[in-house]
Amino acid sequence: MTLLSRPLCAALAAAFLSAGCATRPTAPIEINLVALNDFHGHLDSTKFQYNSIHTSGQQTEQAGGIDTIAAAVQAWRKEDKDLLFVGAGDLIGASPAMSSMWADEPALEALTLAGMRISSVGNHEFDNGRAELLRQQRGGCESARPEKACQFTPDFRGAGFTYLAANVIDDATGKPFLPAYRIEDIKGVKVGLIGAVLRNTASVVLASGIAGLTFEDEASAINRVIPAMRAQGAQVFVVLIHEGGQTPEPFDKPDCSALKGPIVDIVKKLDPAIRVIVSGHSHTGFQCKVDGRVVTQGDMGGHVLSRIKMMVDPASGAVGEIGVRNVVMKPGQYPPDERVSAYLTQARERSEAALARPVARVAVRSIDRKESAGGETVLGGLIADAVLAATKPQGAQIGFMNMGGMRQDLDVGASLTATYGDVQIVLPFGNTIVVMDMTGAQIRALLEQQWARPEASTVSVLQVSEGFRYRWNPAAPRGQRVIRDSVTLNGKVLDDAAVYRVAGNNFLAEGGDSFPAFAAAANKRNTQIRDIDAVVQFLIKQDKAGKPVGATAPAGRIGTVQ
Repeated sequence: MTLLSRPLCAALAAAFLSAGCATRPTAPIEINLVALNDFHGHLDSTKFQYNSIHTSGQQTEQAGGIDTIAAAVQAWRKEDKDLLFVGAGDLIGASPAMSSMWADEPALEALTLAGMRISSVGNHEFDNGRAELLRQQRGGCESARPEKACQFTPDFRGAGFTYLAANVIDDATGKPFLPAYRIEDIKGVKVGLIGAVLRNTASVVLASGIAGLTFEDEASAINRVIPAMRAQGAQVFVVLIHEGGQTPEPFDKPDCSALKGPIVDIVKKLDPAIRVIVSGHSHTGFQCKVDGRVVTQGDMGGHVLSRIKMMVDPASGAVGEIGVRNVVMKPGQYPPDERVSAYLTQARERSEAALARPVARVAVRSIDRKESAGGETVLGGLIADAVLAATKPQGAQIGFMNMGGMRQDLDVGASLTATYGDVQIVLPFGNTIVVMDMTGAQIRALLEQQWARPEASTVSVLQVSEGFRYRWNPAAPRGQRVIRDSVTLNGKVLDDAAVYRVAGNNFLAEGGDSFPAFAAAANKRNTQIRDIDAVVQFLIKQDKAGKPVGATAPAGRIGTVQ
């Protein structure tokens, strides 16, 4: 073919595209993202309860599973080979046994195989400390958990995707502990992705694991990096942030408008150039608008993926129309990704024997976390009882359990036999139990802190063991809600001056979940008894005694008055 002159080429380009005339696209191009948040190592599908704009009443079905997620991403990538698969934190931590028993390495490897590219860090990525997080990012076997690390494969290579955290500062350097952002070239447009985690992370992880790190204001840290990104050519800006909110609207309602919570205030302070915010942490599905910006979240556990489509002017980088669709991950909906399916099969086979080990019979199919009017749950009471039973030889009189430490209901099969895997999915952290001394006055202060915790994202009533009771008034001012004479131990009103031996997990013992009264307790002793082992032994003991645990309603240890 004869080479066309430049004037002739320019003339022809106005009418048609010629193989000899390369022109820059002028029509808006389509940039597609798929977002996942709060996966928590859920390699297998789990129960998903939701309300949808397409159905009436609450729906319940199995959803998620890394095989289903990978199949969906693979199918959607056939529609757009440049699709970007991203995350908004808590991809690991608080995980079912199939992942947590191997230090969450299978979840990281499976997400890598599924094509995950970038994710913000979440608070649960810090569960085992900063050094372990860096190992999980970079690979290697030097770990604080040698009994788990590199046991699934001997040469763990680390996550094949990049964790981002603009607002986590290393005090020694004054710089972000992890990369603050990453710029991707998508169809000739430079898309900048910025990661952040809730600034209150220190209140929900072990203090010892994050020593030397400062968690800054999310919006300020995000806005601070925009100029540097622009200098590197970034035209489009997307935030991946592990902080969220709640809305009563269905998870798939377009442009929902009733969103409330920390994410709303953060979004309102962001640089105007940021048009898309992928959120997490609150385990809620939504696709909302806040101040004209798109804010998404996809529930948790891989139940929902958020599909985000942006129309972008290729010359200016201006973002036009943005479409979002939250999609339930129904198993079998897409052709399988053979590599990920094979990897999941391997993980199941390696874990099956340990998870299927029967523990004991229970009384009901589901011992749940449904709260009474007072905030009490059947499952919480069971665990608090187990904590107390395990530490009575150390003098414990009261057992406590935090709601956030219980990650799933204790669901069993028709035989009513709980397996080790059933229990492990409830208590995946591997926390140990600490006994400590608290005065009656400190315990009263502790109870009041349930409604006066400025750094806590949600109110979370502590679960208590048998023999400990109290009532509270929801209409009373904060700091005055507990009815004084209702706080009793074995029928006797708590004495402010007396010293009581109490027990709780090591997270609470350090003042976790914003309970400083625990941090101030005296004579602490870590028993090194894992909470899961305490519960297993309690289930076995009760079963052997002919009193299998479980009920359909809480025991009435915590109540409300008007």
